[in-house]
Amino acid sequence: MQLTLVQGFLLFIVGTICQFDQQTEAFYWFRPMVAAFFTGIILGNVELGVTCGAVTELAYLGMTNVGGTVPPDPLFAGIMTVVLAYTTGQSAETALGLSYPFALLAQGIGILFKTVYSFVPHKLDKYAAEADVKHFNGLIWGVTIFEAVFCGFVIFLCSYALQAPIQAFVNSFPTWVTHGLEVAGGILPAVGLAMLLLTTLKPETYPYLFIGFVMATFLKMPNVLPVAIIGTSLAAIDYMYQKRFDEQKAEAIDDGGDSDGI
Repeated sequence: MQLTLVQGFLLFIVGTICQFDQQTEAFYWFRPMVAAFFTGIILGNVELGVTCGAVTELAYLGMTNVGGTVPPDPLFAGIMTVVLAYTTGQSAETALGLSYPFALLAQGIGILFKTVYSFVPHKLDKYAAEADVKHFNGLIWGVTIFEAVFCGFVIFLCSYALQAPIQAFVNSFPTWVTHGLEVAGGILPAVGLAMLLLTTLKPETYPYLFIGFVMATFLKMPNVLPVAIIGTSLAAIDYMYQKRFDEQKAEAIDDGGDSDGI
């Protein structure tokens, strides 16, 4: 399948908007699940977009910025996984493996912009000291919009302008390479979940993990909706219990329970 110019332009718009959202972290449209869904709509195959988005989201679930580290870009991975699956006819798992270089490309672009924009905080300090609100806001919005548009243009190049050579390159792979990429793409979601568990799993969350595991593995359910509902219910119970505990603690302090007698 080939992308049309209109589809490439629409991907440019989606990439720009999602990249802008990635910088502001307002709606989390930059996550692979959302970006891939939009891409699927543009390409006329929503099912492919959702499938690729789910696989990519799992793979990049635990990749977050920690300190000065910059992980591979989830936005580029989400969009390009759908594009590659659409244009090459490969499975979502194989396309996920193929999209990794594009995620690394976006990672490099992000590092480049953060390096070039090192002058921005100093300019903002100067504008703040002069109470120059107009130039202060203008600089923030200017650099943010410029980076978003630039990344959208790169997505346009990768998805539309370079689709023919990319398609020819992928189709030249021998069967064992394609199978290897499919296996790697199938493993990546498990790696993403493992990375997430390393940062979030604590003794107090073990029961929730085991309950979800038992439900998803041993109980016959048509989909994961029952697991999601029970998980939400347990979270609500825990929230209400913690809220009541905090209220009782505050009442004890107000009653002089922790008073030093003065």
